Amino acid sequence: MSGKRRAFTAAFKAKVALEAIKGQRTLAEIAQHYQVHPNQVSTWKGEAVDHLSAAFEDGRRRREAVDDTALRDHLYQQIGQLKVELDWLKKGSGLVG
Repeated sequence: MSGKRRAFTAAFKAKVALEAIKGQRTLAEIAQHYQVHPNQVSTWKGEAVDHLSAAFEDGRRRREAVDDTALRDHLYQQIGQLKVELDWLKKGSGLVG
């Protein structure tokens, strides 16, 4: 056994998948050229086809989702800070006991 698995970058996977989608060469030829297993090529091709529609989604929706996540993170941070301040005030005033 070789011990270590090979790791492929997303750009490499996209290049192989795009070539498989074009269909100018067989999966076996592509696999031999890039030194990967033919099953891996077909897997990457399937993933690329399945996720292709995401490239054409409305950019505003993606930005809104990112903005919502950032706002949620900020609000959770603020809640945590207010809880710490409240506990500190309770402890200082002797209300906690």
